[in-house]
Order: sequence, then structure tokens, then C-alpha cells
Amino acid sequence: MPKQEAPLHTLQSFLPQGSYELVLRYLNEYKVHLTVTRGRKSILGDYRHAIPGKNHRITVNGNLNEYAFLITLLHELAHLVAFIQYGNRIASHGKEWKFIYGQILREFLHLEILPGDISREIQKTIHSPGASSCSEDGLIRILRKYDNDDKGLKLVEEIEPGKLFSIGDGKIFRKEEKIRKRYKCTEIATGKVYLFSPVYEVQELGKGSDPD
Repeated sequence: MPKQEAPLHTLQSFLPQGSYELVLRYLNEYKVHLTVTRGRKSILGDYRHAIPGKNHRITVNGNLNEYAFLITLLHELAHLVAFIQYGNRIASHGKEWKFIYGQILREFLHLEILPGDISREIQKTIHSPGASSCSEDGLIRILRKYDNDDKGLKLVEEIEPGKLFSIGDGKIFRKEEKIRKRYKCTEIATGKVYLFSPVYEVQELGKGSDPD
């Protein structure tokens, strides 16, 4: 999806029904320049604070399902509010940001617009939201159920040990054993070892034999 500023009247198509008015209130109150961008592998969204001549800027990946889009947007709005209240004196995902993000999430939970499984998962972690949008593994697993299209991707945890997978940039890895919360994976071309989140999306390639 090409990068584009999201006209407010079309924003509803990216959001769950019933959330638009409250989202719009935040965007107008803080004069946010919201941009919907193509899918990015490394991030779901980001925030840039206002500078002379430019408003606060938020980008959100346009290929997210409506619930993931909303939660990512709220994550970035929490960065904006935290910056306004505390400046850059605080840690990016420190206790101040977590408190603000929790407050914003509660507002949207009260709208009762989210499916029950998503609401329950948010409630579990609302007192200490993760540092990455949708970073709680359980929430990511649940949000994937609401994707509109089958991308043919699997989570790293769904790949059997010894099998190969690609991360979409041409690099191929073999899945190894689990080390604490992450999986050890070996890059075939270099032999380097990397640790992958169990909920990182990859393309399974087949059995563990090295590609020709």
C-alpha cells in the first residue's frame, strides 16, 4: 500500500465500528497528521512529535486488520500524550507511557466495540502494556484471527524444529531450540544465530535440508 495521508472521512474504513468518534476526538484535540502507510515488517506504527511548521505525526500500517489498526494507533497516541505531558525526559515505554496507554485503552474498552477475546486479553495486561504495539504474545495470536486475508504465513512457534523459513527479505533460517522466551534460528547463508519472537510471522519453506 502506498504511503498516504488518511482523510478523516475515510478513516472509518480502517477502524472497528463504533470507534471512529473517539479516535477523531483525539486526532482533532492533538492536531495529529495521520498517515496510513504500506505494511512494514519491523514496525506497525510510529510517532514523531511536533516541530515548528509541522503537527504531531503518526503512521500506522494500512495492511492491519481493524482491531490491530486501532490498538496500534492508540499505542502511538499514548506516545504523543506522554510527550506533551513529560517531554523527552521519560523512557520511551516507561511507567509514564504505560499509565497513559492504559488510560486510553480503558476509554475504548468502555465503548464495548472489541470482540470479547480481544477485550479479555487487553484486560490481562492493561496495567503494564508491552513496549511494542500488540507486543503481548497472547494478543498477537488473537488479533491474527481477524485478518481478512490468508497471507500463508506462520508464526515462528508454529514452525517445527529443523524446518526452514524465510522472513521476506530473501534470508532463510532453520529453526532450532527455544531459549527462554525466544527461538534460536540459524541463518543458512551465513551460519549466524538469531533469536526470534515466537509470534514473528514467517514463510515456511519446508523440510530442514539446506536450499540449493
